Amino acid sequence: MTRSCEHKFETLENYGEIKPFSYIDINGKKRTSSEFDGDIVLVTTIQESCMDSCSILLLHINQMIYQRIWKNRTKKRKQTRILSFVTDGKGNPTDNLSEVEAILKDMLPNYDPTIWILAKGDAKSIYDIEHNGARLIQDGVQFQELMLLMDKKQNLRMVLSGKREGHIRRMEQSMALLQKEYDKTNAKNN
Repeated sequence: MTRSCEHKFETLENYGEIKPFSYIDINGKKRTSSEFDGDIVLVTTIQESCMDSCSILLLHINQMIYQRIWKNRTKKRKQTRILSFVTDGKGNPTDNLSEVEAILKDMLPNYDPTIWILAKGDAKSIYDIEHNGARLIQDGVQFQELMLLMDKKQNLRMVLSGKREGHIRRMEQSMALLQKEYDKTNAKNN
């Protein structure tokens, strides 16, 4: 018999706060990042040229991340979202949100716009993050390949390429690890 059992989970590094930002949603309404307080958010870009040429592996993000979020959508405290900025392929905002939404609806029979949110906005400013003297944006448009994991307090917790299946799998694991961190904190507080 054991007297007590304590799990020691790895925690993700905190790279600091993501600067507050605003965006326009699919309905043309101006929104702000403060609406994500209390949510875990995966920030990506999607090009209007997807499916032909995407900077991220959309199919793998669907299979490894979106489907898990969708299946757990009714669990309390497990509010996880994907926020994808629609760009023209050069990193600039575009008005073609409805075209990209049609692609997502085609690809995902269970597409939920409250879980996978399409946005128009200045993605470059969100990705313009510096940590330990290094910047995410170094050579223009390559930032569009990156996935950012934002915690419930809008801190950056992980940055990975969305261009590699292994990195998408690791991002899914990081999201689960971050949720465990919150579950552990909630268990201590109860």
